[in-house]
Amino acid sequence: MTIRAASPADASAVFTLVRALAEYEELLGDFRATEADFHRLLEQGACRALLAEVEGEAVGIALFYPTALTFLGGRGLWLEDLFVVPAHRGAGHGMALLRALARLTLDEGFVALEWNVLDWNAPAIALYDRIGATARTQWTDRRLAGAALSALAA
Repeated sequence: MTIRAASPADASAVFTLVRALAEYEELLGDFRATEADFHRLLEQGACRALLAEVEGEAVGIALFYPTALTFLGGRGLWLEDLFVVPAHRGAGHGMALLRALARLTLDEGFVALEWNVLDWNAPAIALYDRIGATARTQWTDRRLAGAALSALAA
């Protein structure tokens, strides 16, 4: 297994893995992204990704982007998507992606790595607990999109 940075040329693999994550999370009905969207996002630097590969096949992804952590006075990384295809789970690929992302976070001068996890995803929560990630239970995520976003902007 190898971990490497994704490039815009990897848009097909990124698309496939993120779509598989949406299916796993039972959110495929909300998935609208295209391969071209991922190519554009990677090309523009709007996000970056690490790929876990086995014999040249992408089997896992960590997709992330920088944030501003105002209370900490520095930049953070937001891990948007972490996913390993089911056939390759339990082999350490998810942990390898997290380790590589933790090294990148420190090497590039970020002060923290943050992410969300669905409350029903017990295997992921157990992994995050084992590595010392703390839950921020006092926060509730919000999203404004679609018609509601347009209405507020009007």
